[in-house]
Amino acid sequence: MNGIPCRHLLLALLAASAMASANDQPPARQPRVGLVLGGGGARGAAHIGVLEVLEKMRVPVDCVAGTSMGGLVAGAYAAGLTPAIMRQELAKADWDDLFQDDPPYSQRNYRKKALEKHFLPASETGVGADGLKYQTGVVTGQKIKLFFNQLVGDYQGEREIAALPLPLSIIATDIVHGERVVFRSGSLTTAMRASMSVPGLMSPVEAEGKKLVDGGLVDNVPIDEARTRCQADIVIAVNVGSPLLKADEISGLLSVAAQMVNILTEQNVTRSLATLKPTDIYIKPDLEGVSAGDFKRTSETADRGVAATEAVAERLRPLAVSEAAYAAWAGKFQMARREAPKVHEIQIAGLKRVNPVMVEQHIDLKPGDPVDPTRINAELLRTYGDGYYEHVDYQMLTERDRNILRVTPLEKSWGPDYLRYGVNLDTNFKADSTYNLRLAYHKTWLNSLGGELLTFGEIGSNNGIGIDYYQPVDERQRYFVETNLRYGSKLNGIYQDDQKLAEYRLLQGSAKLGGGINLGAIGQARLGWEEKWWNPRLDTGSPLLPNASKRYGGWFGRIDLDQTDRLYFPTSGWRSTIEYFDSPANHFSKLDAGASAFHSFGDWVLSSRLSYQGSPVGQLPIYDPGKLGGMLNMTAFAVGQLKGDDISYGNLRAERIIGRLPLGLRGDMRLGLAFEAAKVGTPYTETNLKGWINSTAIYLGGETPLGPVYLGYGYSTSGSSGGYSNLYLFLGTP
Repeated sequence: MNGIPCRHLLLALLAASAMASANDQPPARQPRVGLVLGGGGARGAAHIGVLEVLEKMRVPVDCVAGTSMGGLVAGAYAAGLTPAIMRQELAKADWDDLFQDDPPYSQRNYRKKALEKHFLPASETGVGADGLKYQTGVVTGQKIKLFFNQLVGDYQGEREIAALPLPLSIIATDIVHGERVVFRSGSLTTAMRASMSVPGLMSPVEAEGKKLVDGGLVDNVPIDEARTRCQADIVIAVNVGSPLLKADEISGLLSVAAQMVNILTEQNVTRSLATLKPTDIYIKPDLEGVSAGDFKRTSETADRGVAATEAVAERLRPLAVSEAAYAAWAGKFQMARREAPKVHEIQIAGLKRVNPVMVEQHIDLKPGDPVDPTRINAELLRTYGDGYYEHVDYQMLTERDRNILRVTPLEKSWGPDYLRYGVNLDTNFKADSTYNLRLAYHKTWLNSLGGELLTFGEIGSNNGIGIDYYQPVDERQRYFVETNLRYGSKLNGIYQDDQKLAEYRLLQGSAKLGGGINLGAIGQARLGWEEKWWNPRLDTGSPLLPNASKRYGGWFGRIDLDQTDRLYFPTSGWRSTIEYFDSPANHFSKLDAGASAFHSFGDWVLSSRLSYQGSPVGQLPIYDPGKLGGMLNMTAFAVGQLKGDDISYGNLRAERIIGRLPLGLRGDMRLGLAFEAAKVGTPYTETNLKGWINSTAIYLGGETPLGPVYLGYGYSTSGSSGGYSNLYLFLGTP
């Protein structure tokens, strides 16, 4: 056979047969991969870096399961967002603002602003036939839910988990029964929001008849769920959980609560990690120094996720596929950017007490307009700012080729009647100290136009009671009538040459009847008649005031405008008040006007204030004088130390922000310097102070859950007695 041995020919034939047989076999099956993204608050931004490396290496996954922040990233990924888009969107989000439910302060309902000036905003407690009901969290998650809607494209039609091309599981906790709840269907954004509901910080989400909170309490790294969801052969598990606090880091109630959550979380994480197999891939980014609240560091945190994933690249490499195969896989679920649909109809659904017109007035979107998520979010936030709702959401529905925007406001579950509280302490560490506790019972939506009844009382250094009935006269609440009664007593000192000559307890009362107009969110104007009572009772010192009571009445007009960005410590904007009272029978009128402006440069806030109190007609009587004194109202002088007519005042302030409150609480701490000046044209007290009076103040101040706090010192070189000075502490609502 041409010299070829038979043995060699036989071997060649066998080899050819073996090769042919091998070519007839199907290719080896690509292992099924389940991706697990654990919870960890802001530390979860590291997941984005993990996804970036998987994308770069062309590693497809067959399903994804996530908890808390991992649920957010997993949901966005399954909805079709690329890692690059996620990094961009999370980096540009203002997380401090997202954890504040209300719209910008300048856009809130003015009546709500007025209530918050006298009662602590966080003190609102529901009261009804079944007892007291409390707010369900520091924040209800209003802005966060709208952010999720925009992130995954809910404005183009609600995204359903079961309809996503990539199988997805999001973990939450049933806070009532302590059980794990797995979202494999239903609204994607609802599942994302439920999984991130940190107990105490964010309100639970009610879904499927359950109250749902952060899934990290029961399954922070849901490895078993990924195996079950897509029968994964290999699990890529990413753990970004927060480590336990060290002994010196546990120093208060909040840190103790955080440690308790961390302990519960770490226990279930340990159990989950014990189920990992040798073939699974475990990724734990180095997140030293990154806390669960460091949302402003999302890009840096994502970079750490990149580094941790690249460290296991050799283990990931066998899971990679060709460029064509990866493009085909990614093309199945990456979100297509399509033209925004047009709205054919707008519906308001779910209201029981609130008149739907109250919602409609904030919705500028009209049938035929294209859907703009930024615009929708702003309009729903203005609606939420009225103060009647637990949250305001929307759905984009399609029925018979018609797009319906359904707005779904949920009225407060603890309303419509509330208890409200206030407290204040004001002392100059001398004899001039006051403390007061304030309580109100507030009934809302007494009728379809939104009538309200507020009954309140105050005890302490000042005592008083009052009742206020507010009745809008149209559905949009543009016009209203209001009547109120007040009666109480307050301390009043009489000073000369920085000495308190007498202290009176003034018994005062008033009755008002008027009407007005709400000027949108800018402010309010009102006009009416007021009757007043004044009766001084000497407590200590010399009898310097008339030993007689006085009753007087007159017309009043008032305009309040407020476009600042915060209630107590603004960083920008302006506000002004003008009030005029005219008493024809007593031949005097009183003008009380003031304006303030605020502007910030980085961590510096500059502000100024001007005011005037005087009588355009006649002269202010001793029973209704203008007054100055107190913190940032001529700080070197005691409260009410300067009394008289024709009083002008101005200040310039510079404040340095030296700290900010934790996530979920609005406010900051500031170190400030104020230059003040005043002129009392006709003094009734401190009559030896002529011309312009100066005062300089240095203070530490900030906004707290109990209201504003100031610790300050004021000094004045005015007068011939060697100057005036006061050290102040103020805490609470004015």
